Amino acid sequence: MQVAFDDYVWAAGVATELVNTTTEVWRGDDHLPDLAALVAFTDLHGDGAGALSELARRARGLHAVHALRTTVRDLIDHPDRDHLITGATTLTSPAQGTTLIPDPGHENRTRWAAPLRDGATIADALSLICGIGILGVVHTLGEQRFRPCGAPTCRGAFIDTTRPGRRRYCMPGLCGNRINVANHRARQAATRIDSE
Repeated sequence: MQVAFDDYVWAAGVATELVNTTTEVWRGDDHLPDLAALVAFTDLHGDGAGALSELARRARGLHAVHALRTTVRDLIDHPDRDHLITGATTLTSPAQGTTLIPDPGHENRTRWAAPLRDGATIADALSLICGIGILGVVHTLGEQRFRPCGAPTCRGAFIDTTRPGRRRYCMPGLCGNRINVANHRARQAATRIDSE
């Protein structure tokens, strides 16, 4: 498995999704409680080639993945540039150097990638992905893109890779919708009070 440096948006998305599987985000429910959940996570957020899912299927335990998501959450929660660079560089340690790989979108072009060392685990693969995602965002978009969720009842966090950089919620489809529904109900209640 290899992670291309210019795939940092995908990699940052995987990091965001990983940190938001914790019990603190889901009010007591861990969304990575067992191997089956880890396999489902990698199927949903994988590399497209199935290499990540294959590593997850061979996993023996979740302890290292749970420790990794705590480490990544710490980086997102403390977006100091030096802290992010040092921490993310450590996360890329499972890489076996760097190499050029063919660019699937452009014939006769290559791009830089970090191949995973032989014998690597799913935790190593996720660590490399998260590290490249964080480094890519710091380098390209800046450390201000690491944020807590804007929903008042959510404990999630995210890495904003949107073009305008105005993302507010860790899970826009969930947290954003909750805020919209709450605002709608408040407006309805105010309208009812005004009409009485």
